[in-house]
Amino acid sequence: QVQLVESGGGSVQAGGSLRLTCAASKVTISNNCIGWFRQAPGKEREGVAATYTGSGGTYYADSVKGRFTISQDNAKNAVYLQMNSLKPEDTGKYYCAAGRRAMTAIRARGAMTDADFGAWGQGTQVTVSS
Repeated sequence: QVQLVESGGGSVQAGGSLRLTCAASKVTISNNCIGWFRQAPGKEREGVAATYTGSGGTYYADSVKGRFTISQDNAKNAVYLQMNSLKPEDTGKYYCAAGRRAMTAIRARGAMTDADFGAWGQGTQVTVSS
């Protein structure tokens, strides 16, 4: 069974940084699109970044472009989300997800959706205070 485990969340002040890690097992990240989503209380889950080795491509939501960087270490089977210049509106629970064909759909649509991803982690909380 695919397992994705997020870590690295925490509480920071606005302008600070955090690095999230998604450790994958029973799934090879180099063969899958790995995405990061977030969900704030009372809001829908939002896709923020995705990466896929196969196409060498990445995707970022407009809300995080220039501040967040997604990267992966195939040897460690892990994906990272470096978050800089954090804002209070970045607060939420962050999830990583895997989807073999997700990047194709993302590029066609210009956005990430839950339905593109079949495996999910339990999430890690990020809280940004002003």
